[in-house]
Amino acid sequence: MTLSLFDQFASSTRLGIPLIAIALSLPWILYPKPSMRWLNNRLLTLQGWFVARFTQQIFQPINLSGHKWALILASLMLFLITLNMLGLLPYTFTPTTQLSINMALAVPLWLATVIIGMRNQPTHALGHLLPEGTPTPLIPVLIVIETISLLIRPLALGVRLTANLTAGHLLIQLISTAAFLLLPIMPTVAAMTATLLLLLTLLEVAVAMIQAYVFVLLLSLYLQENV
Repeated sequence: MTLSLFDQFASSTRLGIPLIAIALSLPWILYPKPSMRWLNNRLLTLQGWFVARFTQQIFQPINLSGHKWALILASLMLFLITLNMLGLLPYTFTPTTQLSINMALAVPLWLATVIIGMRNQPTHALGHLLPEGTPTPLIPVLIVIETISLLIRPLALGVRLTANLTAGHLLIQLISTAAFLLLPIMPTVAAMTATLLLLLTLLEVAVAMIQAYVFVLLLSLYLQENV
């Protein structure tokens, strides 16, 4: 059977257990639990500092009613960063390369922000569909365009995360395959290709962190519009 480059994104099963279920539950096992001591160790202190700084930066422009989302968005940020980073390890599976997983995260959270806006301030929420001062003949067209742009937000969230991670994994596999094939033929070119692979891996580490941050940041912007 001929293997495809996209076979690395197919969830495999080991002993009847789908590996995607293990990959989704693994991040919560890796993080240390807070202790009851007065002084924490360095890892817990660093983890608490990171969560506090991230939460402060995300929720600074949002009013107090939106601060209730701090726990869920901070947890989502840690969850996505861990999944993206673990997916760069050999013989691992990245759940965030699956569009279904990303859409399952994006659609409910986006829908919750829309429902909150329609419940708390319906006039302001509906006002986004029609900018002020619009000429009368353009009102139906603009309402349709703004409605489509509103409905396409969760799709953009899921596709952006999926496309960036998938493209990076494919590039890493292609360049690593080229390095192995060139090693017995042209060792110098293979060494240069391996150097390029190392730089690309460092870039993918940055992309894994940035894409998780962008996902949560856009959700916070949608929340800011509706609270």
